[in-house]
Amino acid sequence: MTTYLPTLKQLQYLVALNDAGHFGRAAESCFVTQSTLSAGIRELETLIGVVLVERTRRVVRFTPLGERIVEKARRVLREADELGDLARAAGRPLSGDMRMSVIPTIAPFLLPRILPRLRKDYPDLKLYLREETSGQACEGLHHGRTDCVLLALPYACGDVETAPLFDDRLFVAFRDGEMDPTPTIRPAMIDETRLLMLEDGHCLKDHALSACNRPEMRAEATMMGTSLHTMVQMVDNGLGVTMLPEMAVDAGILDHTDVTARPLEAENAVRRIALVWRRASPREKDFRLLAGVLGEAA
Repeated sequence: MTTYLPTLKQLQYLVALNDAGHFGRAAESCFVTQSTLSAGIRELETLIGVVLVERTRRVVRFTPLGERIVEKARRVLREADELGDLARAAGRPLSGDMRMSVIPTIAPFLLPRILPRLRKDYPDLKLYLREETSGQACEGLHHGRTDCVLLALPYACGDVETAPLFDDRLFVAFRDGEMDPTPTIRPAMIDETRLLMLEDGHCLKDHALSACNRPEMRAEATMMGTSLHTMVQMVDNGLGVTMLPEMAVDAGILDHTDVTARPLEAENAVRRIALVWRRASPREKDFRLLAGVLGEAA
């Protein structure tokens, strides 16, 4: 008796629809037309004899069984990706495609320093970069959308392997005249009602608040910034003070502003930059080699 099995393409369409919640956006992410994606999912439903997706004009809703099959499909697609990873791992080091997520408080400051070195030393490596918050990056890692993540620790990213790269100190940034520009700034010197922080989803906010160890700061701080560059502009306009990582200060984020930055004087006033990947990945040697390159280039 012939058994007909779902194709990887059908499973890819199903997972993309679950992620996007919209046929058009799912089709774009798969680089196919909407009719092609819709037909592929209908073929899958016909093949297994059940409805996976309830379709209306306004809403795409997965059935309970559809949700369960999506989770299975994610694992199948991840395993299929790792078949290719096994073959690449047996070939030349750091070659072929690699998808890396980088959080926004690292990407614009570190990547310009490390990418030229990677292009020069490993020309066969095709590194596809994705900038997203820590939570999104870790979710993408475990769902197989990305292979590794350039992350700031501590952060709970699940069952991963970690290669620490270097420590990145935290600085307090303030407009000239706002604070006494002492060599370092103690948490007690910060007016919590003037503290501007990145909005939820950015781990730098948690690192900074944890280092200050002042519970009232978490309640009083204004969570409004979408990027560090935006935060600096708000500080430069006299709206308050903020926290910056050392790599951003070294990269010149304060150039052409009247903003000064001083190291935060606290016990845990540092975040650890690390490369993380799924535990038991067949490309572990590649990731450890990449971590070494990143650490040296930084």
